[in-house]
Amino acid sequence: MKIILIILGIALIAFVGIQLFALKSQQTIETYPYTVLQKHATFEIRSYQETLFTSVKLPNIAYKNATGKGFSMLATYIFGGNEKNQKIAMTAPVAIQLQDSMTMMFMVPQKLKKDSLPKPNQSNIKIKKEPAKTVAAIRFGGWANEKKIAIYKQKLQEALHTEGIAFTNRFYFFGYNAPYEVFNRKNEIIVELQTASREK
Repeated sequence: MKIILIILGIALIAFVGIQLFALKSQQTIETYPYTVLQKHATFEIRSYQETLFTSVKLPNIAYKNATGKGFSMLATYIFGGNEKNQKIAMTAPVAIQLQDSMTMMFMVPQKLKKDSLPKPNQSNIKIKKEPAKTVAAIRFGGWANEKKIAIYKQKLQEALHTEGIAFTNRFYFFGYNAPYEVFNRKNEIIVELQTASREK
């Protein structure tokens, strides 16, 4: 029994240490910059500036498997899997375009430019600019999965219809936490607004 308690104690200390490290990392990691234009009861309207991303198109398989594969590929690139063996800082959120096929994207740190980024070792990793955009965003906590993403995508659509705000079919999932983070988890569903709505 004493050995079991010692093991449990060590595990608890390790768990707390990991969570404290995760919380500290959240405070220092660079995030996709935006300006809040309007706040509504369940969502907000934001303006994002033009930003550079690394991206990979994911196979049409289950969300969990596809995102795991996409994350692994992009993480390999920024951790040195490129022609210069150059490490690139991790940013937040991890973005996924929610269309017929999913595309996962990591934001490139603002100080780096496209012509200075090393060529990925994997040819299916692309570097592209996301144009400036105005979007609506709804937030939810916990761990994301296909069911939650579908629920909050529907909630966002219903809220926008209620407010008479026109939107496009360009939806994204934003995830802000590593899988091992337990507390303060944050996820968002984003949709680009139509031009007429942006001008209001």
